[in-house]
Amino acid sequence: MHVAILQHAPFEGPGRISQWLDLRAAKVRVFNLYADAHLPKLDDFDLLIVMGGPMSVHDEEELPWLKAEKKLIRKSLDAGKRILGICLGGQLLAQALGAEVRKGEAEIGWWPMEKRLEADCSPLGRMLPQRLLAMHWHGETFDLPTGAIPLYGSAACTNQGFVWEERAIGLQCHLEGTPESIEAMLEACAADLELPGSVEDAAAIRDGFPHCSALAPTLFRLLDYLTGPHAALT
Repeated sequence: MHVAILQHAPFEGPGRISQWLDLRAAKVRVFNLYADAHLPKLDDFDLLIVMGGPMSVHDEEELPWLKAEKKLIRKSLDAGKRILGICLGGQLLAQALGAEVRKGEAEIGWWPMEKRLEADCSPLGRMLPQRLLAMHWHGETFDLPTGAIPLYGSAACTNQGFVWEERAIGLQCHLEGTPESIEAMLEACAADLELPGSVEDAAAIRDGFPHCSALAPTLFRLLDYLTGPHAALT
């Protein structure tokens, strides 16, 4: 399996996804877009993982590479590739599928999510736990793309995740978080903790580090499904 990872900031890497990739002996290339890395070609990957970042999907003037990245995501969808988008990556995926991305309530810290009733319309949705306590760090949100099945919602964010044609998954939350990756976000984006909304302080976020390991089974189940035979279902 060949995997391309699009990374938007040095402090928002693949986290626990790297463990899953190592266990599957995947051939992985990370493209650091913040460092002007070139984008992969469609033939370079079977799975495209689009990570988070502090920027907005609407920042094309300040970050011209966003426009090329959006084209790649759309071409990947058209080519039948498997795609996972996380936080900003989920917003980029939703936008590529025609949904609106807009300002929402800031949601930062450990907040519970409840599985949406519609999730049972997807084989993936039926496999996922009813409730998750997940890590969140976002101030924008996406509408549900046409044809997508919602997976989770939280008190502050109705659309926490979706699956589209069983081969593209967008997540608003950070199931991939590790204590190290979350600590890197705390150091790089400390000012975000002053935003109004559902925002925990740094101490509460660090107190939640033990929750990271509890999210790993759900993350791995999601990735196994996305890259397995079920992902061909429509």
